[in-house]
Amino acid sequence: MVLLSDPDATVLKAYEAFGEKLMYGKTVTGITRSTVLICGDGTVRKHWTKVAKAEQHAAQILEYIAAFHCPE
Repeated sequence: MVLLSDPDATVLKAYEAFGEKLMYGKTVTGITRSTVLICGDGTVRKHWTKVAKAEQHAAQILEYIAAFHCPE
């Protein structure tokens, strides 16, 4: 497992996970809920943008991984 520190939000912006969003009807700037599946060889396999229901999202990711394996 790799842990990433991104204090200036460079990686967040590259993956479109930081920017303007609506919160309680107001436009704010911050982290947007998204998931990027990156395979062991560095290939971006899938990018889920705008994850609406976090409680169901983990199951969606696991289902996707089971169907489409990443190269090691």
